[in-house]
Amino acid sequence: MSNVRTIASPLAADAGSQARAKSSYRPEVQGLRALAVLMVVTYHVWLGRVSGGVDIFLLISAFLMTLSFARKVEGGKPLRLASHWLHLLKRLLPAVVVVILGVLTGTRLILPQSRWPDVLDQAWASLLYRQNWLLADTAVDYYAQDHSGASPLQHFWSLSIQGQVFLLWPLVFAGAALLKRVLRRWTAVDERVSYAALLAAAFGAIFVASLVFSIEQTATNQAYAYFDTRTRLWEFALGSLLALALPHLNPGKTLRVILGWTGLAAMLSCGLLLTVDRSFPGFIALWPTLAAAAIIVAGQSGSRFGVDRFLTWKPLVALGDNSYALYLWHWPLLVLALAATGITAPNLVQGLAIVAASIVLAVLTTRFVEKPLREWHWPQGRAWRTAVVIAACGALLAGPVSVWQSKMMADEAAAAAQPRELTPGAAALKPENAGKPTPEAKIIPAPLAMKNEWADIDGLCTDENVPSDPLLAGCLQNSRPDTVTKRIVVLGDSHAQQYMAALGPIARSHGWEVVALLKGNCRFGGESPDRDAECNAFNKASAQYVLDHKPDAVFTVASLTHKEAPFETEVPQYLEGIKPFTKAGMEVVGIRDNPRFHLNMPECVQKNGPEAAECNVPLQESLAGSSPLDAYRGKVPGLHLMDLSDFICADGICPAVVGNVYVYKDDNHLTKTYVQTMIPMFEKRLLAATGWK
Repeated sequence: MSNVRTIASPLAADAGSQARAKSSYRPEVQGLRALAVLMVVTYHVWLGRVSGGVDIFLLISAFLMTLSFARKVEGGKPLRLASHWLHLLKRLLPAVVVVILGVLTGTRLILPQSRWPDVLDQAWASLLYRQNWLLADTAVDYYAQDHSGASPLQHFWSLSIQGQVFLLWPLVFAGAALLKRVLRRWTAVDERVSYAALLAAAFGAIFVASLVFSIEQTATNQAYAYFDTRTRLWEFALGSLLALALPHLNPGKTLRVILGWTGLAAMLSCGLLLTVDRSFPGFIALWPTLAAAAIIVAGQSGSRFGVDRFLTWKPLVALGDNSYALYLWHWPLLVLALAATGITAPNLVQGLAIVAASIVLAVLTTRFVEKPLREWHWPQGRAWRTAVVIAACGALLAGPVSVWQSKMMADEAAAAAQPRELTPGAAALKPENAGKPTPEAKIIPAPLAMKNEWADIDGLCTDENVPSDPLLAGCLQNSRPDTVTKRIVVLGDSHAQQYMAALGPIARSHGWEVVALLKGNCRFGGESPDRDAECNAFNKASAQYVLDHKPDAVFTVASLTHKEAPFETEVPQYLEGIKPFTKAGMEVVGIRDNPRFHLNMPECVQKNGPEAAECNVPLQESLAGSSPLDAYRGKVPGLHLMDLSDFICADGICPAVVGNVYVYKDDNHLTKTYVQTMIPMFEKRLLAATGWK
């Protein structure tokens, strides 16, 4: 995304072409780059949608890189890949380090402690150009309307993909050059096959393979595919093919005008006309990339009506010179500004202020960081000098990140080492503890441990527990006891999973085998229009699994809480869903759901303190006044009901912290640590409700 000199006639089809290629500056490409970054910024700040601007960046990067390397090869110059990569890192890393250091400062001042570990992990991932894989593995929602809860370094995913391709693409150029030499030496084919043709074959193969893979992966696992380098390679390949084809494309003036304006209209309208969020980067990404390709083919039209007259507008070209830094700055400023003000989306004035601040920081970064280091002569003399500059940039960031992470690890160890009586959690609400003040202590789990607060389940189902239905491929189970006294299947969503932190240990102590069939945001019940088709299909498959395997009991969450009134309702078609089990002689345990909130509860505590009113929500705004479970009583023989809400809410309040333990890990999920403090109460009520021994 930096200022690059390009070639008007990038590649010709024969050896004599290099004499005809003349070097010139293409300001319309800089203008196109500026427009692309403005699309990204505008859509992020105000629309919360995918613009296609990043895809255009990827195409332009490969287009310019192909022009540069092809000119070297056709000019007989050595590629010197090691020097190229070192020079590239020296050009890219300084601005990256400055921005990440700025983000870390903002994180320390603005973001709650529970978000620090993820930001620090992403700082390393951004520095090492593997941010996209980190986000893919965590299935980050890049399109969430509320950017205040996003990572301020999340946008480095595209730079990571570019960095990986910047390492890969030169190998393709070198491989094609080597193959050309082999052909020249050992065969007569060289006379008929040009270097450009070899490159076209290589990039054509990459284009087809990657596009097919991208379409397939986007259809089956879009959240991962969005950040997967392999699903994006075709966009780079398209840019390279464009560079190779450009010498053979010579549209007339009128056609250039039409191509340019048509491409611009398509480029600007992509994110507005199509709901592309959940379908990128499959074939839909051809829309913005082909639009950009049309603009590049239009080139300098020679007409006063051509789109190049607009794209070569000096302010736009100047913005293109700062587009790399603008992309780096705009997202963290947006995220940190929203987190600081507590708003979920900026209005026009607030958004303009964020954009203006981003542009100012981008200009300053380009002027005082990028440009001086790019023009610094000392590193250019020797490769080791360039390596020293790169290492110094890395150390400038690695030092603070390492120290900060070490401090957090020490804090986590100190919190975990506290005597159990200082962090009783739910035990603090037991009647015998009423009126006893909880001693001062560090609240657990520590921020660094919060991401590990999902209930543990030992592993995938084995042996006869393995489902035959592929919908249930994620079947999980605890380790099988030596002697199995009871078999239980847990059905539902993450709210059922969270209780495995209590049910799992209890099952081990009693010799019970527990299997869990779980799907996010899919509460178990009979088929209902209130659920989507995927959830209904999963529940149907889960019910059939239970009927086929005939466990002794089924564990479910039997009510459904909401952030808005009514705050708690019955699960749609719950009784209809469990009746086939009880008719088949199985018992069913239904536990009452826990509250959901509008705010992240641990973050509320870290910002305002555990006693703050906003972190202690009134019971009437959290759960129904009368439990929905009461409506189930006596209707289905074999249904046993449990209610542990008195160990989640007490004295008319549903607090974020009880007994120096965070009750919630976010806005609706109980922490594993808190559920573990409920084990004695959970066991007592489970055995009392069921009559089990």
